[in-house]
Amino acid sequence: MTDRAERLAGYRHRRDHFFAEHPHSPLNDSQRERFSGLDYFPERADLALTLPLLETGPGVGEVIDIPTTDGKVKPFVRVGFVTFDVDGVPVQLTVFKDGDRGGLFIPFRDASAGEETYEIGRYLEPQSRPDGTLDIDFNYSYNPFCAYGDEWSCPIPPEENRVGVAIRAGERAFRDAAATASGSSELSS
Repeated sequence: MTDRAERLAGYRHRRDHFFAEHPHSPLNDSQRERFSGLDYFPERADLALTLPLLETGPGVGEVIDIPTTDGKVKPFVRVGFVTFDVDGVPVQLTVFKDGDRGGLFIPFRDASAGEETYEIGRYLEPQSRPDGTLDIDFNYSYNPFCAYGDEWSCPIPPEENRVGVAIRAGERAFRDAAATASGSSELSS
């Protein structure tokens, strides 16, 4: 197993443990009783990217209010764009800075949403490198807490971060074991 594969396996193990045991888990008690781990796509080395942040272009530096699942808005600063290919298809995503916490944030919705992944979209937190590039590893993309229950407030990926290609890496849609056992194909939301 490579160092990258070991780090990813450790991350996934810690995430499963958090969901199963931590008092701040997004799962309710009933969901925790049935929880056996999150579902992930197999690792894709081609979606672990180091990309330049394009800090010029429309709206860079603007504060935008991104709507949340509970009907409110959350402020983010548009810091730039990244471009890359997924299975030969060019993709551009906007990178935001969280207006409250200051971290980099990429909310996105791809063609897998609603079937293989959470219907609203997923999140990614790129890491800045000393040379100004960003480490963007889609194997670490994850569902927002609102994928597990209606009591959570989550930013909805804006139109500029909705892409027509499936990004089959990271966390898959959460399927509650009770819904699965009853034969329901609905996503837990």
